Amino acid sequence: MKLHGVIPAVITPMDLRGHIDTAALERQVAYLSEAGVHGFFVGGTTAEGAFLSTEELRTAFQVTRAAAREGQFLCLASLRPSTEMVCAEVEILAELEPDFLVIIAPYYLAASQADILEHFRVILKAARVPVIVYNIPSTTHNPISLETLLELAGEPQVAGTKDSSRDFISFSRGVLGHRDPAFAWIQGEDYLHGPSLLIGAQGMVTGLGNVRIDDYVAMHAAALRGDWDAVRERQRRINRLYGIIRALDGRTIPAIKAAMSVLGRCQPFMRMRSMSPSAADLDAVQRVLASLQQDA
Repeated sequence: MKLHGVIPAVITPMDLRGHIDTAALERQVAYLSEAGVHGFFVGGTTAEGAFLSTEELRTAFQVTRAAAREGQFLCLASLRPSTEMVCAEVEILAELEPDFLVIIAPYYLAASQADILEHFRVILKAARVPVIVYNIPSTTHNPISLETLLELAGEPQVAGTKDSSRDFISFSRGVLGHRDPAFAWIQGEDYLHGPSLLIGAQGMVTGLGNVRIDDYVAMHAAALRGDWDAVRERQRRINRLYGIIRALDGRTIPAIKAAMSVLGRCQPFMRMRSMSPSAADLDAVQRVLASLQQDA
């Protein structure tokens, strides 16, 4: 299966007790699925995956699979800090048979590029499905260099990369310089989805798209038909939607959950309740969404 297209990083709705709200998750996946996304990113950063237990990750994946449409692939992330922990979780969850596994660099302790290469190579031996290399140095504090990524791209089990580094120079060098059709370049920063498609990226993972996914689906379709004016217009609309995150001073996941709460799709609770958006946050997000009605 080819890694491509619009891949929402699905949120994990929580109830008042801090448990996964499976009914809300099912509704959200159904909304995204019906809009025509190509796959789902389960247990990633937007899902608060590092705060979920392995069993909660299993639950989220099973609910997503049940609500997704036939032909939509599922990517399962393991965001544990050490090689051994990732391998153990991958083994436990192997029975779920995801289409792709998503693996980040080791974190908490500083890791060299040699350490990162070893980390991925050990996990590749344990993995039973293709692996996506997820570069998100804002949370791991261990960036994956372009040189390291290109070395991993030579491994037949590596399907591609999700880049959330915001380092568009390295990303564009990779897209334009590495032409192996078996390796997918997937952009993970919403501000950069349009520019990435313009240079030939194969797709996007979006957390913000949980709120309003239609622009992402339309933008990808426009890129496939070479309508670059439409790509730019859809990116403009996404930039405006990003206003909900700016309204909360960059608190991305609380902003997304606030917007979805305002839209009636889930409650605004975060796994760590103290991180949940306040009443003032909800009001700020409501104002942004109201200003976007002309784009609806």
